[in-house]
Amino acid sequence: MQKLDLPERPDWRDKAEELGFTFADMHGEPYWEESSAYAFGLAEIEEQIEDPCTELHGMCREAVARVLQSEELLDRLNIPAEHRDYIAQSWQDGEPELYGRFDLAYGGDGPAKLLEYNADTPTSLYETAAFQWQWFEDNQALGVLRADDDQFNGVHEALVARFAEIFPQGENLHFTAAAGAPEDYATVEALAWAAREAGMGAHYTDLQKIAISDEGQFLDDEDRVIGTLFKLYPWEDLLRDDYAEHLATSQCRMIEPPWKAILSNKGILPVLWEMFEGHPNLLPAFFEADLAAGSALIDRALVPMQRHVLKPLFSREGASVTIVENGKTTETAKSSDYDAHPRIAQAYQPLPVFGGFRPVIGAWVVGETCCAIGIREDQSRITQDLSRFKPHFIRD
Repeated sequence: MQKLDLPERPDWRDKAEELGFTFADMHGEPYWEESSAYAFGLAEIEEQIEDPCTELHGMCREAVARVLQSEELLDRLNIPAEHRDYIAQSWQDGEPELYGRFDLAYGGDGPAKLLEYNADTPTSLYETAAFQWQWFEDNQALGVLRADDDQFNGVHEALVARFAEIFPQGENLHFTAAAGAPEDYATVEALAWAAREAGMGAHYTDLQKIAISDEGQFLDDEDRVIGTLFKLYPWEDLLRDDYAEHLATSQCRMIEPPWKAILSNKGILPVLWEMFEGHPNLLPAFFEADLAAGSALIDRALVPMQRHVLKPLFSREGASVTIVENGKTTETAKSSDYDAHPRIAQAYQPLPVFGGFRPVIGAWVVGETCCAIGIREDQSRITQDLSRFKPHFIRD
C-alpha cells in the first residue's frame, strides 16, 4: 500500500457537475480529492482485504444468531423489546441482506483490523462505484495509469446480480432517504441504477413523504402501497419512530432486513471478540460497563486496552467517539450528537499516516462477499464528517 501523487484530471469538476456529484465539496472543504491516490498490489487486496472481509461477514452472521438467543445481549445492544420478535422472525425467515461496508485500519504492514461494520445504511456508495471508476478509466486513457493497472471495484455489478438473485423480474422497489441530503440521495440512486439494470422497477420517495394507509400499509408520495422498501434510515431510529408500530403488520419487506439492526450496532464488536477472541482481523472490544468489573477475557486484553476508543452503540461519522490513553482522554470528536447512548470500548488501533492524512478503508460486502473498496482519509485520529474520499488502483 502506497500513496502516490498524480495529476488531477483537468475536467473532473465539469464531469462531477454533469453527473450530479453535487457534494464533491462539502462544508467548504474538498470531499473528492484526486491529487494523489492509494496503490495496492493484487495479492494485498485479495489476501489482506477481500478474503478477510468475506470471512468477517460470515462471523457477523454467526454473531446475529448468538445475539438472538440471548435476552441479555439484546438488552446490551439496546434493541427495543417490543420489536425483538419482528427482528428474530426476519432472521428465521432467512430474509436476505443487500450490502454493507466494513471500516478497516490497514497500512500495508499487517492484518487489517475491523473498526466497525456499517451494515444498515452505509453511504459513499456512489463515490466508490461510479465516480472512482470513471477516475480510473479516465486516467488509463490519459496514460497516467498503466493499461494493466486495475481497481478493486465490482460493487455495481455485484449489486445488479444481488437484486436479480433476491427479487423476481419486474418487481417494483421503493427507495427512500431524507430530503435535502445530496450524499444520501446519491447512495439510493446508485442502488436504484443497479435495481433497474437487474430488471426491477425503482421508485424514489422522500422519507418525510411516506404515509400510512387506513389499513396500516406504507404509502409513497403518490399514495401507492409500498411492497418493498430500501430505507436509508437506520434501524435504531426506525424502531423508535412513530411508524414503528406498523412494521410487523404493514406487509412491507425492508431492505436492509430487520435483523441488520443487530449488526448496525457497535455492540456487535464485543460480541465478535467474545466469540472469536484473538482473530487477526478483530480488536479487543468490551461493553464499557464491563471494564471496571473485569473478567478473564478483559484481563487477557489488559495491555491493548490501556489505549482504547469509546464508541456509542449508535454513531455516525465519528460523532461522540473518544480516545482514552492510560486513563486520560486524549481526543474527542467535535460532534457530540450521540453522547446519550451506551458505549463500547475497543482497543485503540492507530491509523497509518500517509502525507499527513490517516486513511480508513471501506470494504464493501454485497450479499455475503467482499467486492470493492473506497477510502476516506482525515488529518484527525477520529475519522469525521470532513474526511476526504480518495481513489485507488491496483498495480503489480
